[in-house]
Amino acid sequence: MTNGSRKPHDSKLYSDLSPLYDLIFRRIFYPRIARVVASLDIPAGARVLELGVGTGLSIGTYPRHCRVVGIDLAGDMLVRAREKARRRDCRHVALMQMDALQLAFADASFDYVTAFHVTSVVPDPARMLREAQRVCKPGGTIVIINHFQSENDVPRRLSRLIDPVTRRLGWRATLSLTDVLDGVSLRVEQAFKSPKHSLFTVVIARNPNGSLAHGAPSPAALRPRSGDGPRVGI
Repeated sequence: MTNGSRKPHDSKLYSDLSPLYDLIFRRIFYPRIARVVASLDIPAGARVLELGVGTGLSIGTYPRHCRVVGIDLAGDMLVRAREKARRRDCRHVALMQMDALQLAFADASFDYVTAFHVTSVVPDPARMLREAQRVCKPGGTIVIINHFQSENDVPRRLSRLIDPVTRRLGWRATLSLTDVLDGVSLRVEQAFKSPKHSLFTVVIARNPNGSLAHGAPSPAALRPRSGDGPRVGI
């Protein structure tokens, strides 16, 4: 995701390391994403937008009774995602090349908007979230999974120390949740780590001014369960 003069996914995570993307991300990120999506209890007919779908790691986690649109600015990633969708016969999933900072959808188009491990990569996370809110229906759900800078002093200093290195890889270690929520009127209902000492935070928020048809899942619903496959506690 990018804007201005930057190239799509101007990041080693999406270029030099792309051959290892699925191998690494499936082991580290997939179990958490699968638990989060399952806990949402997405109803039949719901419309879901995933920002930064990448190689389509998450598309198999969405129930087939909903309609999913996955967008990404990197065409090479979408080639892999479309191949996954074809192999798995994911007819409920549509994949489109699009900038998450400038979505080509009408206001209030989706019941759910998700962003998994992409918030630190885009050049303007707050703008991405404002776009997510714009296309999300009133009362709809916005879900983010990402690393955010800790409020505790020692981890915060560590984030600042490694930030020059992570920026060379294309993502920010010093991004805080406050930065992302700046200027957005979402109601955050859950913000927690799964597992407890993970580096990553799950954020579940509501777009205000609408009826709440479905309650937010509890942290307990997202704890690792047996049978989830390989897990890494980060």
